[in-house]
Amino acid sequence: MTKPTVDNTRPVTPELVAEHGLNEEEWQRILELTGRDPTYTEMGIWSAMWNEHCSYKSSRKWLKTLPTEGPQVIYGPGENAGVVDIGDGDCVVFKMESHNHPSFIEPYQGAATGVGGILRDVFTMGARPIAAMNALRFGSPDHEKTRHLVAGVVAGVGGYGNSFGVPTVGGEVNFHERYNGNILVNAFAAGLAKTDAIYVSKAEGVGLPVVYLGAKTGRDGVGGATMASAEFDDSIDEKRPTVQVGDPFTEKCLMEACMELMASGAVIAIQDMGAAGLTCSAVEMGARGDLGIELDLDTVPVRETHMTAYEMMLSESQERMLMVLRPEKEAEAKAIFDKWALDFAIVGKTTDDLRFRVMHQGEEVANLPIKELGDEAPEYDRPWIEPGTHVDQEPHLFAPPDDYSAALLWMLASPDLCSRRWVWEQYDTLIQGNSLQLPGGDAGVVRVEGHATKALAFSSDVTPRYVEADPYEGGKQAVAECYRNLIATGAKPLATTDNLNFGNPEKPEIMGQLVAAIRGIGEACQALDMPIVSGNVSLYNETNGEAILPTPTIGGCGLIDDHAKMARVGTADESDVLFLIGTEGTHLSRSIYQREILGEETGPAPTVDLMTERFRGDFVLSAIRGDYASACHDISDGGLAIALAEMCMASGLGADCDITVTYPHAALFGEDQSRYIVSVPAKWADMFGANCEGSACFFSRIGTVGGDRLKINDLVDISVEDMKAAHEAWFPDYMAGPKIAEAAE
Repeated sequence: MTKPTVDNTRPVTPELVAEHGLNEEEWQRILELTGRDPTYTEMGIWSAMWNEHCSYKSSRKWLKTLPTEGPQVIYGPGENAGVVDIGDGDCVVFKMESHNHPSFIEPYQGAATGVGGILRDVFTMGARPIAAMNALRFGSPDHEKTRHLVAGVVAGVGGYGNSFGVPTVGGEVNFHERYNGNILVNAFAAGLAKTDAIYVSKAEGVGLPVVYLGAKTGRDGVGGATMASAEFDDSIDEKRPTVQVGDPFTEKCLMEACMELMASGAVIAIQDMGAAGLTCSAVEMGARGDLGIELDLDTVPVRETHMTAYEMMLSESQERMLMVLRPEKEAEAKAIFDKWALDFAIVGKTTDDLRFRVMHQGEEVANLPIKELGDEAPEYDRPWIEPGTHVDQEPHLFAPPDDYSAALLWMLASPDLCSRRWVWEQYDTLIQGNSLQLPGGDAGVVRVEGHATKALAFSSDVTPRYVEADPYEGGKQAVAECYRNLIATGAKPLATTDNLNFGNPEKPEIMGQLVAAIRGIGEACQALDMPIVSGNVSLYNETNGEAILPTPTIGGCGLIDDHAKMARVGTADESDVLFLIGTEGTHLSRSIYQREILGEETGPAPTVDLMTERFRGDFVLSAIRGDYASACHDISDGGLAIALAEMCMASGLGADCDITVTYPHAALFGEDQSRYIVSVPAKWADMFGANCEGSACFFSRIGTVGGDRLKINDLVDISVEDMKAAHEAWFPDYMAGPKIAEAAE
């Protein structure tokens, strides 16, 4: 075999330092810690470990303020995923992560490998994945790239998740021109494990074998973590080689092999090879265990010839793991991976000297202090500006629609409120046979296998237009809406994961958005008893200086004790009585009505009273568990009228409503928080109302279920069939494209 070109003698110049995303202060600190000029390979290692994507250097100071503990929390942030107790010796393991930059460059593979990465985070902990979600943000529908990006991302999510065999149970899809140059693809996964069989990444023991598991290493994804820590510009297409290529069938085999390996007792520590690949996984395992790691790259399985040490250390090839092995189990462990036709190679060992050493072709190409690489990356207190506030407008200052029925139909057919059926029908939502609700409701629900009654509910939420107006209130609202969506199914909220997507943190106004949003998220998680157990921060989401809307996505998990009493959006029966839990709508600033009907995006976000949120949530949860609610739905985007329309479309039944209307357009379309619609069988309606009064829970009896039309006072009168037609049409018509649509005409 021809000896590869060794790149370790390549001179490290100021230009090269800048290309690796390191500033002058960081470079000087690296020189201090290395004690000499780093080699080219060492340069890549420092860059990978100290970039924003891996080190959280701009956000760590503020992430430390989030509530992360509770009696239900087994493992909080710091591991591959969060772990939460659900009783009976079982736990749920979940996390959300971004794959934004890769998905904009190459939508299919970017989204697919985002799904693959989050699944590995879950099964690395010893949990078998049971559910997936995704939160997708695209640019304006009329932007030249949007349709292509939607098609590629949805195909990538479905292509990987369906082939792997995990149900996609929920998510979000939104459009806004601020995502034209930088879409968001946030992937969530959850799995089940036994509380006494959780596996972590902390290496233990000296002189133990470090083992490479899974697929071979190639050149795909080299520099991916560094690319994800920088803004885009017009050279974006040149970054295409930094996008990884996934293989869901190999990942499925890897999961089964890892599960079998864990059951054998061979695993001391295990870590997914995600961002920065072999570098990050090895450094994190050693640093967390206060150990050194020595690697021999000549033993790493590769699928391409002449790979350099730099390429091998920074490759982000998918479907790979790193493990510290019990030596006496080597033969048994290797046999498992041979059976699954996966690579198993001893590539190094643990040491007691706190050094990270890398050998290649008999030469030492890296020798660095491992703790400084892993645990002591820079932490910045970046300058930030407290976000400004907006003056609220009284409801009467917003113009009412000329025709309320026409306005409601228009909103139902708008890109942000229309049916996402075109999207989720490309996902396998029923595989594994445990899904209890299809996407389109308030939350996805999955039965806990092995239990007669238990189920888990999952939801993903954020309203970026609120966060743009007021990051603090928008952060609170993201948690509160996730909480309401879980409550509306009959689930007790347990915990959350976050995916904080923002622009360039070196701009004080952007950093101010991040700080305020984290403050709001933290207060809401504390008040609603939903600690943050895992998460991800994605910064530098900008193209040519244009930042995305601040988008701190919240993924939540809740427990349903008895899924026979679970609530749904569309299960109201003829003659049921409809109750509004909460107040009349008043808030039209930043609403869908303001944007879609009035063509404006101005004013403050709605405020969230967390004590009220908790109180009303507890009441609604008790009503569902007490079997009072035949259906339930939270009120969010579009207000009361949209929530009623969604319930009618889901059940196929109409409703005749008479509501309080101080300002009719605000009452119908206002987006005030902490509100639900509960459908109650007629025989229990008086009792339910008495319970509301006795509990001092603000409510209104607003109508009855029946017929085939939605009627609200003398303002709205639309058939359920017409609402469905408007609601279902936009997405398939849009994705068909203008040429296909014209040909069909």
